[in-house]
Amino acid sequence: MNILVIGSKRDEQECRGKFGLDHIYILATNHADATIQLATADVIFDFTVLEDFTYLKVFETPLKAVIFLNATFSMLAEQIYKSKIESANLFVGFCGLPTFLNRPLLELSFRSKLDEAQLKRVCANLKTEFVSVDDRVGLVTLRVICMIINEAYYTVQEGTATQEDIDLAMKLGTNYPFGPFEWCEKIGIKNVHNLLSAVYEDTKDERYKICALLKNRTT
Repeated sequence: MNILVIGSKRDEQECRGKFGLDHIYILATNHADATIQLATADVIFDFTVLEDFTYLKVFETPLKAVIFLNATFSMLAEQIYKSKIESANLFVGFCGLPTFLNRPLLELSFRSKLDEAQLKRVCANLKTEFVSVDDRVGLVTLRVICMIINEAYYTVQEGTATQEDIDLAMKLGTNYPFGPFEWCEKIGIKNVHNLLSAVYEDTKDERYKICALLKNRTT
């Protein structure tokens, strides 16, 4: 399959790690460069995160490709609505932050159940399983991980434990691949901050209120 990656070299590498080397990968660092590749792509992974969604107009023309949009800080439906595009293309939401694509189970959001049915063939060709989740900011796994990271910062702020102790305890006690602070470094502390802020605005749930220590380290 021809896989068009709109993002960084790191994003392309994560796609290669996830889907293997039996595909042709094309990297475009912006949507202008991606335009000439759209017609030949079978799958498009758009890792871009922008507040202005008008750039999605490049996908208004009918395409054969399934278009995966980074639904990290805003919902898939919100992106399509705010872009003001009218398109019959198949759009799917995924988490495009570091470490969240290259996992055994792909976590995806859809605009309708019909989209989910169409995607089964594509994911079979990509040799990946997927799970459908509600179209909400941060999907599911990222919300959980960032909430744990936030709680870990509260624990350090209160003087209960050190970062190193917390990382070690979480890996040994819960069999997590990384401790909260290790994961925060891989995801990027700014991304963690922005996700928590977006989820708090979406839910007003106090669990996502950003710890002052995390906030201070972001600035």
